[in-house]
Amino acid sequence: MVTTINVNIQDIAHHALLKQLQYYEAEHGTVIVMEVATGEIKAIANLGRTSKGTYYEKLNYAVGESHEPGSTFKVMAFMAALEDKVIDTSTVIDTKQGVKTFYGRKIYDSHHGGYGKITAARALEVSSNIGLATIIDEGYAKKPNTFINHLKQWSLNKPLGIPIAGEGKPVIPEPGHKLWSKNALPSMAYGYNLRLTPLQTLTFYNAIANSGKMVKPRFIKEIRKRNKPVETFSTEVINDKICSDKTLSEIKEILKNIVVRGTGKRVHSPFFTMAGKTGTAQTEYWMADWKENKRYVSSFAGYFPADNPKYSCIVVIHKPSTKKGYYGADVSGPVFKRIAQKIYTDTPLIAEVNNVETVEENVNNSFTTYYNLLNNKPSIIPEVIGMAGMDAVSLLENLGLKVQVKGYGSVKQQSLKKGTTIKKGQQIVLTLS
Repeated sequence: MVTTINVNIQDIAHHALLKQLQYYEAEHGTVIVMEVATGEIKAIANLGRTSKGTYYEKLNYAVGESHEPGSTFKVMAFMAALEDKVIDTSTVIDTKQGVKTFYGRKIYDSHHGGYGKITAARALEVSSNIGLATIIDEGYAKKPNTFINHLKQWSLNKPLGIPIAGEGKPVIPEPGHKLWSKNALPSMAYGYNLRLTPLQTLTFYNAIANSGKMVKPRFIKEIRKRNKPVETFSTEVINDKICSDKTLSEIKEILKNIVVRGTGKRVHSPFFTMAGKTGTAQTEYWMADWKENKRYVSSFAGYFPADNPKYSCIVVIHKPSTKKGYYGADVSGPVFKRIAQKIYTDTPLIAEVNNVETVEENVNNSFTTYYNLLNNKPSIIPEVIGMAGMDAVSLLENLGLKVQVKGYGSVKQQSLKKGTTIKKGQQIVLTLS
């Protein structure tokens, strides 16, 4: 299988995530980098914390973990309202003094004292919970299915159907659902009372970057047999146009402004443009000890460069230490920026993109060695010392051997010597460095 993963971008994403997880002593986190036009996944990093405080690839959180997305969902809610002309970007919304009661339940804004009367666009820029809850409640309280239908049209109510086991199931409640109540709409407006996977959320943001065309995330380019393609995979379109050009233009402008002057301004760089949305969601708030031990999910979703997007990216970090910070702009935003910065730095964008796509010489040599050995159909044991462990296992199993592996990394020792006649089903032990 030839994957879409780019080893350079994967390395950047992995280390940017690891650095932030270590600093914030977070429980786990994920990063996904997608190529906007094709949906190809260029990097996917998933790291969980051990009892000793170190991190390793524990679970595929990016694909398998559905959770309340928090404020990254506000973009979807806002776009639905724009499409239905419930508001326009200049509509004035009264966010009060930071507290507003909806059906007997108070909703708060993170900014002490509130924002008062602001435009709808500004409400999204500053990520006002009250602003979005007001927009969606006033616009859809009497016709909730109109709002829910937008989410269904965007395929947010069903898995993406990617060929990886264990994809998480989204939850989008509607009237009649056990999660439905009068407070369902105001809660959904700012990303609660529903569940999405990080990959689902990124797929939607990628559609915004891709001029409204939603494409299915793709991990495999082609399948080869003896280095000859037997099946090639192309871009699959989920939705040709998620919204009108007017809505698309307006939401893109707001996402740029979020980075320049909104909640994502700490991500802003004078050297290259980015667009995106911060997210900070309470999690496990149903636990008895939540007030004494508050837990959050911090996220940032967006794309870069803002005006001609090449990549989209999402960063989700679960349960950072609240002593060090928990807002999406502080915890996840810097990871997004570091990835964009490493790819583009402050040099011309076109040259940087070409450099990123360059195949590493050592990776190319590894493939060449593997296929040369396999194509020769040896009847004797080849020498695999120095090969990557996963390549050596694949090669030897294709030759009919049973492989036992000890350790990680590259092969430093093999139990059957080079030149030994191959006997089908024979066991070989590989010791890795």
